[in-house]
Amino acid sequence: MKATFLAAVLALGLLSGPVYAAANPSAVALTGSVQLEKTVTVDGTSRIELVEPKVVVPGDRLLFTTSYRNDSAAAVTDFVVTNPVPGAVVVSPDALNSVEVSVDGGKTWGLIAALKVADGKGGLRAALAADATHLRWTIPSIAPGASGKVEYHAIVR
Repeated sequence: MKATFLAAVLALGLLSGPVYAAANPSAVALTGSVQLEKTVTVDGTSRIELVEPKVVVPGDRLLFTTSYRNDSAAAVTDFVVTNPVPGAVVVSPDALNSVEVSVDGGKTWGLIAALKVADGKGGLRAALAADATHLRWTIPSIAPGASGKVEYHAIVR
């Protein structure tokens, strides 16, 4: 496997669009983005900058963001954003503490600590971050004209 992935691979494999469900999903506009976390050192001080991921290598950290905006005149309630996890990345374990996760392609959901996957020996084992196939957030209410975002960190495999 090559050590680098080009932007074209990012566009095809990493920019999986969010899936959503709500009483009136057409009222909510969604926009997805991916940014590379790059450490920059200036005068001996290091800080993280978010930049366009032109080239990534295994181990690079990415930030996936889905922004939403209610374009309607009515509140939207119980809006669900479901993001498939691209196969080229593994969700950062710290991103899984407070989000619903699926490890079976979106069929079942729960907190990662409560999920099990096949162990390859006929049994089950605890699910790990690398097993996550989808992430899901439920936004209780989005007021007319309101906006926000959900996001997660991932590591290039």
